[in-house]
Amino acid sequence: MNQEAPTRKMILNMLKLKSSLSVSEMAKQLNITEMAVRRHLNTLDRDELITSDLIRKAMGRPTHVYSLTKKADDLFPKNYHKFTLDILDELVSEFGNDALDKLFEGRENKLFLKYDNRMHGKDLETKVEKLVEIQKETGYMAECDVDDEGNYILMEYNCPIAQVADQYQQACECELSLFKKLLETDVKRTECIVKGGNKCTYVVKNNEN
Repeated sequence: MNQEAPTRKMILNMLKLKSSLSVSEMAKQLNITEMAVRRHLNTLDRDELITSDLIRKAMGRPTHVYSLTKKADDLFPKNYHKFTLDILDELVSEFGNDALDKLFEGRENKLFLKYDNRMHGKDLETKVEKLVEIQKETGYMAECDVDDEGNYILMEYNCPIAQVADQYQQACECELSLFKKLLETDVKRTECIVKGGNKCTYVVKNNEN
């Protein structure tokens, strides 16, 4: 295990709590040398986790202070899925399942309009490649293979909306419907993470063979 990693984690936590700190302030709190702090900051800067600003004072030399980037914010625990589930529960309680269906249909239509321009006029192979790119961009860890019949096998090894999909199947159904619309061919889901699968698997029918 990298022995320096805990110190870098402490620096990140300090910056999260204090918003911004100088090298001397961090060195004092960590009880290490300023040179050691700078070494850790260089690594964090390389990984695009921190940024620095030069603060000019009325007296004395200007001082660099360091703060976290938006990328670093992703390292800290989030509870978005619980908030989302609470909102969806309240929606169903107040307006019924029809309102929930409309919500997911609206999301599906919005995503279709967002991605259709990347598919328009392309052959099926290119469309599938574009879809894999889109799913990778949104955290699904997607890849694609081809079966013996020439159909495309789309596999997703991560599901960012698993907690929501586990309670509301509309999330999975809208994703399947979106794939069909974007690819303009038959798509079947044969495996699902939410239902106990190791991944989500889709068979994309290749009618161009």
